[in-house]
Amino acid sequence: MKKLIVFALIIVLGILVYNLFLFTVDETKIAVVKQFGEIVKIAKEPGLYTKIPFIQNVTYLEDRLLSYDIEPRNLITTDKKRLNVDNYAIWKIEDPVKFIQSMSGQLAIAQTRIDDIVYSNLRNKLASHTFDDIVSAKRVDYLNDITEQSKKQLSEYGIKLIDVKIKRADLPQANEMAVYQRMSSEREQKAKEIRAEGEKEAQILKAEADKEARIIVAQANKRAQELRGEGDAMALQIYNEAYSVDPDFYYFWRTLESYEKSLDKETIFILDDGLDYLKQLKSVK
Repeated sequence: MKKLIVFALIIVLGILVYNLFLFTVDETKIAVVKQFGEIVKIAKEPGLYTKIPFIQNVTYLEDRLLSYDIEPRNLITTDKKRLNVDNYAIWKIEDPVKFIQSMSGQLAIAQTRIDDIVYSNLRNKLASHTFDDIVSAKRVDYLNDITEQSKKQLSEYGIKLIDVKIKRADLPQANEMAVYQRMSSEREQKAKEIRAEGEKEAQILKAEADKEARIIVAQANKRAQELRGEGDAMALQIYNEAYSVDPDFYYFWRTLESYEKSLDKETIFILDDGLDYLKQLKSVK
């Protein structure tokens, strides 16, 4: 029985000695050792550390990335639209000394300060742009600017701001339908303008094509007239040359050609000695 009591006393004494003289730090924490209210040691690496009992006490801070959902609030854009913005911030404790001095080591106080600073910068940045810009890809650049500006302001409190993101940016429910109808009307008007411009351009192209076609046809007709004129001139030249070689034969041949064209099988004619046109037929009996 005595051995059991002694063993129990040893265990209790060990626990007391451990709690009084030692403390541990895991991977998710930072230990800050204070002595009479002054910070004398900061333990960031996981392990076992010593302290002076009754004189020194240990405060643990988070060494992980922390997320804070900022309360959704309304802001008004430059085009007079009211937006309900729901965003969050990713942050961590970078300087334990500054954090304890400015925030008393309290996460709730730190989150309140983050809320104030981030929302103030968010409101000022987004309120200087239109609704269309905010919901477009430009939002990423706006958030990067907000993060950088807020990071500088929070660094004096020992806080490192990692990122600021917008979860949702919606219009108030009462205004959604009116804004939707107005946006639909604007898109429809824009579509009409684009169609009108397309029809106008089509008319211009068609008129130019018709004009070019008329020019081509006119040029082709002119060339055809020129070719016919050249052909007629060449034919006359050939006729003249043939006539000059044997005028009698030429006259005889041309007369026969005229017979072929003017007389057919049904033609009835009366021969008369005074009819010079048919004199070539008189000799045919």
